[in-house]
This record gives sequence, C-alpha cells and structure tokens, in this order.
Amino acid sequence: METSIEHAHAGAVSPELVVDALFACRKTAAIRAAIELDLFTHIGEGKTPAVLASATAASERGVRILCDYLVVHGFLTKEGEQYKMTPSTSTFLDRNSPAYMGSAVEFAAAPEVLDNFLRDPTSVVRNGGSMGLANMSPDNPVWLKFARGMGSFTGLSAKLLAGEISSWAMSPKKVLDIAAGPGVFGIEVARAFPSAEIVAVDWGAVLELSRQNAEKSGVADRYRTIAGSAFDIDWGAGYDLVLLPNFLHHFDLPTCAALLRKIIASLAADGRIVAVDFVPNEDGVSPPFPAAFSWEMLVSTPAGQAYKQSELAEMAKLAGLTGVTVKSMPPTPASLIVFE
Repeated sequence: METSIEHAHAGAVSPELVVDALFACRKTAAIRAAIELDLFTHIGEGKTPAVLASATAASERGVRILCDYLVVHGFLTKEGEQYKMTPSTSTFLDRNSPAYMGSAVEFAAAPEVLDNFLRDPTSVVRNGGSMGLANMSPDNPVWLKFARGMGSFTGLSAKLLAGEISSWAMSPKKVLDIAAGPGVFGIEVARAFPSAEIVAVDWGAVLELSRQNAEKSGVADRYRTIAGSAFDIDWGAGYDLVLLPNFLHHFDLPTCAALLRKIIASLAADGRIVAVDFVPNEDGVSPPFPAAFSWEMLVSTPAGQAYKQSELAEMAKLAGLTGVTVKSMPPTPASLIVFE
C-alpha cells in the first residue's frame, strides 16, 4: 500500500514530505529514548503503559506518549491499551534478538554526530565539506562510540565478505584490516581461515575494543593491533589480503589513491585489496542509502563522499591498478569492491 510520503514523491501536491523532513529529528529522539529505556525488549508480546513504566523506571505518562508516537511512525502497533511489536522491531530492536541493531544509536544519535548536521548545515554546503576536520580529527572519541555501537550494523556485511573470500582460490595467511573499528571484518576472516593472522589498524582506544571482540570470538591468538593513522604508520609488508571496510568514503579521490599506493607496496605476491563501501549507481540518486550517504560525508568530513563505480575505477587507475569489480551485498546496502 502506498504511503502518504510515497504519494508525495509520486507528484501529488502534499506537504507530507516537507513536514516529515522538518520534524525528522523528533523521530531520532524517540527511537533513542525507546532504545535507552529498553522499551522494545520489555514490550515482548504486549504490555500496557503502566506495566512498561514500571519495567523501564519511567513515568506512565511519558511511556504512553512515547509509545503512541512510535505507533504513529510504524514501530509499534496498539490494541486497546496494549502496545505490541511489529515483526521488524521484534527482529532488530529487541535486545534478545540475534539481529539486534539498537546499539547503533550510541553512534548514529551521538550529540557530536547530530551537532555536525544541525549546527550549521548551510555553511557546510557553502564550504563543500565540514568546517574543520569534524569526525576526522585524530583520535576523535566518536570512533570509540562507532566501534561500540556499530558492530551490529556492520556484522552482516562482515560475514558476507568472509563468505565471498572463502569462495576464492586464495587462502590468506596474513591480513591487514585498516580502520578496523569493532574488528568484525578481520575477525570474520580469521574465523573463515583458521591459519590467518590479522593485523588491525585504528586509533588506540578503538583497538582496545577490537581486541576484546577478538577474544570473545576465539581468535585473539591470531589478532594483533597497530595504533595510529593509516596514512602515517608503518604496518609492515607481506599481506595476502588488505581490508578497507567503510573507510574510503571519508576522503577525496586523490587521498584514497595515495592510500592504495601505500597498500600496494605492502602486498605479498598475488595479494589482494578488498573494500566494503556504499556505492551509488552512476545516476547518483539510487539506490537510496548509498546515494544518500554522500550527504553524511559532506557534513562530517572535509572532502569525503560515496564513490560510484566509475570513480572507484579512476581511483584504481591513479593508484596504478587496472580497475575494480563491484558486487552488491544484499540485504545490506553495502557493496564488495575488489581492486585489480
């Protein structure tokens, strides 16, 4: 069934799209409150405001108004005085679900992240990028929030990446994971290849969490870390596989090409470079999430963007490579990028 917002997109004269955009930050605030209260976990098969207020240590009035708002926006249903989960909220926002994504709110709705967008977006557009380094400042604490919160968001992409590499003829022994974050990409490769050694690069505080996740996954004995900027540190050589998960989009094309040249110099014979990123179609406006991601980068970095395949090919050429292969990774919005 067509929603009113979809109808507005279709060409009917309606204020729905404008109103939705003007009030969108209220939706973010509501979902953050619900996640931090563990509201979705407590609802289970259905609860009244009084029961939920007791379970979440919140006021009954506050819970009732929040739940009604979440019903309006499709996160909950309401039958009489009882609120119930939808299949999607049950899958992704119940803390007991293996597909739980609620932890992503720590990064996605972090005050410093939202401030990048809401403080002065007009100046960002005029400037053609963030005012100053924004999220790209050295050792920015926001990346620890990213590592803590976004593992669930990137976990499926990591599993798909490891599965894809497992289908190749190669069996990597030494793997470099650049901008490892929570470590899920390197860890999944380590699990897929029991003899692989992983070297993770990121800021020091982030790598503490990466190491903890490696321990939980049983690969700590094959997991070591190097703290610092990927552009400056010496990470050694002889790598059979270099991973670039969700990293290239933070920088302009020449900077990415320079990083690729550094990586090439550290590869073993027949070594490969694989990135995971959001790749828009050549029209620049589809699919929705990858196409919209350049706005994310405009606001939070000086010169980053989501790169189309043609731009990735140009990047590869500047680095001395022959090209790229791009493969979508459904159901995620990410793509697997193999530099050749």
